[in-house]
Amino acid sequence: VEDAQSGKADVQRLADKISGIFVPIVIAIAVATLGAWLGAGFPAAAAFTAAVAVLIIACPCALGLATPTALLVGTGRGAQMGILIKGPEVLESTRRIDTIVLDKTGTVTAGKMTLTDVHTAVGTDRTELLRLAGALEDASEHPIAQAVAKAAVQELGALPTPEGFTNIEGKGVQGVVDGHAVIVGRASLLADWSLHLSAELAEAKAAAERQGKTAIVVGWDGQARGVLVVADTVKPTSAAAVAQFKRLGLTPVLLTGDNQAVAEQIAAEVGITDVIAEVLPQDKVDVVTRLQREGKAVAMVGDGVNDAAALAQADLGLAMGTGTDVAIEASDITLVRGDLRSAADAVRLSRKTLGTIKGNLFWAFAYNVAAIPLAALGLLNPMLAGAAMAFSSVFVVGNSLRLRSFKSEAVDPAPTATAAPRPAARSAAVDIHH
Repeated sequence: VEDAQSGKADVQRLADKISGIFVPIVIAIAVATLGAWLGAGFPAAAAFTAAVAVLIIACPCALGLATPTALLVGTGRGAQMGILIKGPEVLESTRRIDTIVLDKTGTVTAGKMTLTDVHTAVGTDRTELLRLAGALEDASEHPIAQAVAKAAVQELGALPTPEGFTNIEGKGVQGVVDGHAVIVGRASLLADWSLHLSAELAEAKAAAERQGKTAIVVGWDGQARGVLVVADTVKPTSAAAVAQFKRLGLTPVLLTGDNQAVAEQIAAEVGITDVIAEVLPQDKVDVVTRLQREGKAVAMVGDGVNDAAALAQADLGLAMGTGTDVAIEASDITLVRGDLRSAADAVRLSRKTLGTIKGNLFWAFAYNVAAIPLAALGLLNPMLAGAAMAFSSVFVVGNSLRLRSFKSEAVDPAPTATAAPRPAARSAAVDIHH
């Protein structure tokens, strides 16, 4: 926050350049005023009074205060609300963005997966399926993997330690557990090893995905052995956040590694129409780049390691403070809370701060443009000019202080007796480890 407050936005650099030209011009006007009055035959006292009034009324204090005061108040108010703006140039970015890309897990959804169903192939023991899959997933930090491991530990107790654990980015994991070569992840990963689902397992997987859940496949020793179904829930505030984005003139886009059907179901639940699904972790940055090539100014909201490159590539990166350190480091704005509505508040506050800066600069310039001719014509004595100059500075500071009254539009949804939101989920055991 201190770095942001001490930095300079582009608009301030422009004001500094203008001030560098403004001061010598004012001195020249004062000298010209003195010469004009003397040349017109007025007394020296009257000529000097007019010239001094020009110098006093044109003091560029208001120009110098216009940006720093608004930055101090705006970023300070943001910090109070849990919105950490990393630099003044971020304010310019919020004005330009027209598209906001939302990562799903941990951003739109809670990111807390639970194992809901276990489907086994004919001849496969449920306990054995959970034990081998749970042991392998316990070596991963991904939310889906941890959901499977947690359920296995709760049901079976201690799990064996896998050997040769490997993460296949965006597809799943593999390793050796108790002498069995175990694979857990997308059906496509098992297909790479010529392991194919039976009709019963394929139907169980499809049924789970139709319900908005994530189905991951387990295989070992050359056969597909079962399907594990996990579910996530949409955050209760995500739909309100999407509505706020639309009111700000932003087009929300849901970006996920889920299959298209699951992604569209979650998008419909929160009010998003643009969905980009089945995206591998390394491809997220390519999606942002493609949108930019199409002429869009893109903001990205994410929380995981696999979002970091996309956050850095986006015109404006917003990281959930509940996410990983690398995502926070790569972003322009950090949202301390895990509430997606904070992202809308961050855009609104940034735009309002930028608007205040521009308002300050306008009135500071307008004041000088209007007052200098009056002083040169002798209509302002130095005492009045000094008071007017001081008032211009007070006006700029007072205008900036109005940002302290900035309020969040977030209104927590009232508790109801309705059922919990429909679960959402990922369609892969591992996109990339958090």
